[in-house]
Amino acid sequence: MVRIARRFASVCTLLLLPASSLAAQEHRAGDGQPPSVTLPAELVRVLRDYESGWRAGDAVAVSRLFSRDGMALPNGKPPAPGRDAIVRAYAGPGGDLRLRALAWAVADTVGYIVGGYRYGPGDGDTGKFVLALTRVAGGPWMIVADIDNTNGAPRP
Repeated sequence: MVRIARRFASVCTLLLLPASSLAAQEHRAGDGQPPSVTLPAELVRVLRDYESGWRAGDAVAVSRLFSRDGMALPNGKPPAPGRDAIVRAYAGPGGDLRLRALAWAVADTVGYIVGGYRYGPGDGDTGKFVLALTRVAGGPWMIVADIDNTNGAPRP
């Protein structure tokens, strides 16, 4: 648990830095929502693999994108710490998930992606997410925490 807290603190420190100072970004014309940014290939892989697993309804594949001590914090559900809990939290039929990045930064072995999501083709995000990332030096980026929520108003 201490290791997760240290990684989370490192990622929070990154969040305080302007993303543009850590990574070149590319914007698209907006539809009233924040523009997308271009990610490096190693971070694109995280989003595309997440989409693929989700679309297939393969919670095990999605859980493998997380570090062993990773945690999912899904909208409207309790936290899911560890891969087994992530599989249970994300079990289900999946759907045509589309992820896009709004901001990102990496430094050494920690990083983050802030983004928007929707299901199916079209414009406009139905929700947003933050992926806190970690990696062993030179290894692939893994999700430490996945925080998401919808853009709609919460129900009473």
